[in-house]
Amino acid sequence: MIQSTGLTKIAETLRSPNYGSYVVGNGISLIGTWMQRIAVGWLAWELTGSPLWLGIIAFADLFPTVLIGPIGGTVADRHNRLRLMQITQGLSCLQATLLFALTMTGQITILYLVWLSLFLGIVSALNQPARLALIPSLIEPHNLNSAIGINSVIFNLARFIGPAIAGVIIASGNVSWVFALNAISFTFFLAILLRLQLTIPPMPPRKRKRFIVDLMEGIAYAIRDKTISVLLFLMIAIGLGARPLVELLPGLASAVFGGGPGTLALLTSTFGVGAIVGGLWLAGRDQKRDLSGIVIAASFIVASALAVFVSTSSLWVAVPSAAILGLAMVTTGAGIQTLLQLNVDGNMRGRVLSLYGLIIRGGPAIGALSMGWLAEFYGLRWPLAGGAVLVAFAALVITMRKRKAQ
Repeated sequence: MIQSTGLTKIAETLRSPNYGSYVVGNGISLIGTWMQRIAVGWLAWELTGSPLWLGIIAFADLFPTVLIGPIGGTVADRHNRLRLMQITQGLSCLQATLLFALTMTGQITILYLVWLSLFLGIVSALNQPARLALIPSLIEPHNLNSAIGINSVIFNLARFIGPAIAGVIIASGNVSWVFALNAISFTFFLAILLRLQLTIPPMPPRKRKRFIVDLMEGIAYAIRDKTISVLLFLMIAIGLGARPLVELLPGLASAVFGGGPGTLALLTSTFGVGAIVGGLWLAGRDQKRDLSGIVIAASFIVASALAVFVSTSSLWVAVPSAAILGLAMVTTGAGIQTLLQLNVDGNMRGRVLSLYGLIIRGGPAIGALSMGWLAEFYGLRWPLAGGAVLVAFAALVITMRKRKAQ
């Protein structure tokens, strides 16, 4: 249960004028984004009836982050992060508007859908580092942890509100209105971004280096810094070993639990409820508690809950395990982001957080692809069990390193 002091902390954070406005705009934009993701997948299936094209659409949306994420981080460190967000938000609005026009006029094809998904993937890859690096400029330092926790809650709420709205609109027979509403949500957020005033003054000018030098400096800095490299190592283990579970849930719901769409919806919703509770708890936690210790403990919980989840065929066991897993994964993800924000040099913030964003999006994609391939030979359970071992191993390594450093 979230204590009253935690709720007070959350309320205090939301009262910050810049951050409060940002949360409203970001929340509405995220709802629109999740609406569009559902609609694009449905439209791709309606156009082709092919699982391969579904995979191609997902790849076009996700893979640009792997290639462009670090470049986006370098751009965010060299230029005005708020202005970069305004530009990418405008481009995202343009993409949604084009989708609306093409679907409304009946001109949409699968190739148009792929190219527009790739365009949005590139824009998102440039946007993500600036978005993550902007948060400390919107909030007082002592409320940073709470702000990141609130962001996690908003993201997970949007994951359920957006698809629910999209489902109603798609059922009405005109998917184009989903894209229209998403364009409106982007416009609303852009209007808020244009009015924001940063609470932290811009960093003093520094000697401009070649772009590739800045890019490589950011990567070298992340590897060289012991705290940051350890945090990213743990995030990679969780991204590869645990987060792919969400991508593989449709197969688990059918092959392991013998259910259908209802079972999938139950498990997905349970993950979301756990994630929301975890985000609220982290947002309102006592700042005096050791956050690194919380992250390590949550990582062990991720490994344990995942092991229990894949070892059972009973929903009575799987559902509570899913809730605990959702809570623990958000605690590790948001906790690691907070620690990165607190430990990174301001001039390196965009580049380091671009690596975090790359892992968040690229890790589950690579992990799901690898586990899906292994599942063809060994079934779904054993690859995921191996993922639980990987997370536990990473958490154990970090625990031992932490004890040696004390």
